[in-house]
Amino acid sequence: MHLLTVDDALQMGRDQIRELHKDYLNAGLVSMLSLLNFDRRFTRAQGIYVWDAEGRRYLDFLGGYGALNTGHNHPHILEAVARVQQAPNLLQAALNPLAGVLAHNLAQLTPGPLKRVFFGNSGAEAVEGALKLARIATGRTKIVYCTGSFHGKTLGALSVTGRTKYQEPFVPLLPGCIPVPFGDLDALEDALRPGDVAAFIVEPIQGEGGIIVPPNGYLKGARELCTRYGALLLADEIQTGLGRTGKMFACEHEGVVPDILCLAKSLGGGVMPIGAYITTDEIWKRAYGSLDRALLHTSTFGGNSLACAAAIAALEVILTEDLANKASESGAYLLTMLQELKAKHPLLKDVRGRGLMVGVEFAEQQKGLVGKLSFGVLQKLSDEFLGSLVAGELLNEYGIITAYTLNNPNVIRLEPPLAVTREQLDLVVDALDTILSRRKGFLGLAAGSVKTVIRSKVRGLES
Repeated sequence: MHLLTVDDALQMGRDQIRELHKDYLNAGLVSMLSLLNFDRRFTRAQGIYVWDAEGRRYLDFLGGYGALNTGHNHPHILEAVARVQQAPNLLQAALNPLAGVLAHNLAQLTPGPLKRVFFGNSGAEAVEGALKLARIATGRTKIVYCTGSFHGKTLGALSVTGRTKYQEPFVPLLPGCIPVPFGDLDALEDALRPGDVAAFIVEPIQGEGGIIVPPNGYLKGARELCTRYGALLLADEIQTGLGRTGKMFACEHEGVVPDILCLAKSLGGGVMPIGAYITTDEIWKRAYGSLDRALLHTSTFGGNSLACAAAIAALEVILTEDLANKASESGAYLLTMLQELKAKHPLLKDVRGRGLMVGVEFAEQQKGLVGKLSFGVLQKLSDEFLGSLVAGELLNEYGIITAYTLNNPNVIRLEPPLAVTREQLDLVVDALDTILSRRKGFLGLAAGSVKTVIRSKVRGLES
């Protein structure tokens, strides 16, 4: 038996890391990342920048899928975690003061009478807890969710995630989960009308669905319908929350107060994993307000000292650095610049978002002799991989990290840390402009990406 150490990991080269992942983790993911040279080794990160083992600097516009609102390794957050390293991190036979402080702060920051907090370790765990809360508090079992949504891949969260690709291999899922089109209030009312729905779970903006912004008034209308039919409104702000869309919480754009609000991702400041839901005192007491129900839903690591310290500090950074307002201003600037690109490049189908949660959608229709000779293969590749090819060009040629959205692979997301500068935004827009000008259509992008990957791998071998 030979065990490797932390020092071994820190000294490994790219090939060694790849082999470990192939042998002991997800070999398919290794192959996928290797195709576009996404398997490079990054060794340092600060703010919006990361550096690879060769010393090349990259702009991170992926932002941990929205988990890096405060940027990489913010010194105030790291300092807060260091300050509690001697405290008990896990001690269930006591009350953690850090958990109490974080819950208090969340109650101050969230809209309306939201007050009671449950801490877990991820967004999916927050959703799981919220679904259980809705069921026990209402005595109902049905959950309405939206097509195109993404709430996680654990069994309960997957049951209300609106893409069959992720659901079908694991059926049967939770019974009584009803999909409705996102943005369609008539369909929502039809689902709620029987009066047997525990909750409607919704993202204020669909992230993995392709950065889909609903029609104006949709959330407010959903709030009214849930109240009318006795269902709880469950807002999944795991990706949209904590300043990302230009307000502290995206539901505030319409003045909506949900019954349950889920948080994770940036709550841990990009340093520690932590998820949470917050609800009203009334709903909490209906669910868990008696001694015999107090331990019906728990989490061993939920509310641990290190994670809570990071979250307390992350909230301080978001407020003191005015990151929500910065996201609003920078996002408006970025969307304006991207709209100009859209008018210039036919390959750019749509640009949408709010704040610094922006999606760029690409469209390509393979027609003519090449498309016919390929028996539709090129069309399929275009439909499923165009976004990843653009992301590959941005990474390998321009040092800009992005990725496509899970439910729409032809949309790349732009979700940088909220303190991003206009100069950094300009670099991304200029890079996209150059790529779209130089690579005409899917075949041009594919050929260009292959050449770029080869050049990048050669540079890596030479260094």
